Amino acid sequence: MKLRKVTALLLAGAMIMASLAGCGSQSAPAASSSGDAATTSDAGSSDAGATDTAAASTGDGMVFEIYDAAANYQGMQTGWFQKVVNDRFGVDLNIIAPQVAGDAIFQTRASSGNLGDIVLLDATDFSDCVKSGLIKDISADLGNYPNLMKFKEQIDVYNQGLEGNAGEIYGIPTEMMDTSPSSYSQDVIYSSPLLRWDLYKELGCPDIKDLDGLLDVLDQMMQAHPTNDAGDPCYPFSLWADWDGGDGMLGIANVVQLTTWYGEKLRGSMILKPDGTFTPLTDKNASYYKILKFLNTAYRRGLVDPDSGTQDWNSACAKMGAGQVYLMWYSWQVGFWNSQDRLEDGTAFIFIPVEDQNYYCDADAYFGSGRVFGVGSQVDDAKYQKIMEFLDWYASPEGATFEHTGIEGFNYEVNADGTYTAINTNALMDNLPVPEEYGGAGYNDGNNAINQWIVSSNSINPNTGETYNKEYWKSWKEATMTQMKKEWQEKFGAAEPVEWMKKNNKLVISPNVAISLDSDTADIAVIRNQCNEIVCDYSWRMIFVDDDATFDATWDEMTAQLEGNGFKDLCDFDTTKHTKELEAKNKYK
Repeated sequence: MKLRKVTALLLAGAMIMASLAGCGSQSAPAASSSGDAATTSDAGSSDAGATDTAAASTGDGMVFEIYDAAANYQGMQTGWFQKVVNDRFGVDLNIIAPQVAGDAIFQTRASSGNLGDIVLLDATDFSDCVKSGLIKDISADLGNYPNLMKFKEQIDVYNQGLEGNAGEIYGIPTEMMDTSPSSYSQDVIYSSPLLRWDLYKELGCPDIKDLDGLLDVLDQMMQAHPTNDAGDPCYPFSLWADWDGGDGMLGIANVVQLTTWYGEKLRGSMILKPDGTFTPLTDKNASYYKILKFLNTAYRRGLVDPDSGTQDWNSACAKMGAGQVYLMWYSWQVGFWNSQDRLEDGTAFIFIPVEDQNYYCDADAYFGSGRVFGVGSQVDDAKYQKIMEFLDWYASPEGATFEHTGIEGFNYEVNADGTYTAINTNALMDNLPVPEEYGGAGYNDGNNAINQWIVSSNSINPNTGETYNKEYWKSWKEATMTQMKKEWQEKFGAAEPVEWMKKNNKLVISPNVAISLDSDTADIAVIRNQCNEIVCDYSWRMIFVDDDATFDATWDEMTAQLEGNGFKDLCDFDTTKHTKELEAKNKYK
């Protein structure tokens, strides 16, 4: 889910409160909710569902408080992953999730000088926390941990980019890879048009020239199949609003992501074009306008779920799982539908090219995914040693296997040659009960609630010579070489979607770099928030207008509102900020 940003203004206030509290403060951690992020009705409250963490512990050892910007769940880790951790370290994990509790919990915890025992933040926010003294220097001890040292180059590059750094190590980037900064080694990119093969095939597998042609195909699918097997209405588009403004980008997330279909990428208020230049989001010749107009055209053709804009992510995902959605655009969305049975019977989703598109993708996360793990500055020596042991295990082949592959004998079997074969591939989707030796209960219930990793799933597991991600195993590719996949390969002349994109010069790879970008000043933070509210509000309105004239008049009104709220200053700030990033990327092209 989206990362709620910690603004410089909030951080400055927290720093002042922290200095008043005293650097050596050992205040008790802020209360946390034990409810599921997806179901807790008062998740926006920072003290909702307070629990005593000691009483909630499943063991008699220490508890790690993990301040976790990636988490969708707040409370004690339970189930099989907790048992794995407790068996090895005698510790329990208490997840503090700003996405659940709200950003105010940052102020509450930072004011005590103790954000968490383990801290996981966006890289820019992490840099601010280093400056405020909330993060511990681990440089003297890092060499003792061999699994972390495998990524020393990446760790060094990130930490050297911290302002004023004199050789200290504070952060461990997340999801690092073992390839190179300019490689792209996956078979499927993060965002591309994904259609149900059976419905596409039913139409004769037509070539799709542009967005209008895509709408024609989707319209025909919906006319032929207006409901799912249960009689529920189906739509090509089912949108959701609760990710809007995430990851530092202005605008509604469902539009922002589709801009990548034309080789462009939102960088705050600016759009980075394939030629390396920046243009404001408000440029009518750029992709935000193009995709917003595409969704409005879809609405006017009756192709947009009427719940769009009011439903949340969970509701939209439930519809994906029920077969009520005919277009997916995030690679992870297919996980709600593409079971092995559906791959075999041809009803699964797969990439279908649109001829005028060039697909943006970020290169392999060699230097990490943009978030960072650190150790809280207030941990005592005993807990610090245990945390470092845990983080080293978290980066180990065993830890990464549990994180990405699951439980031996339940999620996979070991072949005679040491490679793996996946089993129970519906474990997460159907919350299958895990073996009693791992505590029983459902697999999804006990899944790793940290929701972020040190080692990418696409790195090579040295125990198998294959990735941790099952989708690249030889056994998986053989098992999933279905009739549907053979038909797709024959139609498009490639083994995988990315191979097709590379063969046809349709892939725009952005090199992976590790740099610390400037935080918003207090004034820019206010402007960014105001401008994001304006863009999101007007964007949703524009999706649901009834004619071109109203669409363009609303766009012009939005632009005027932005200009009156400091948009030019924001554009100037973001251009300077992301030019630094672009220059770093250009070194690897």
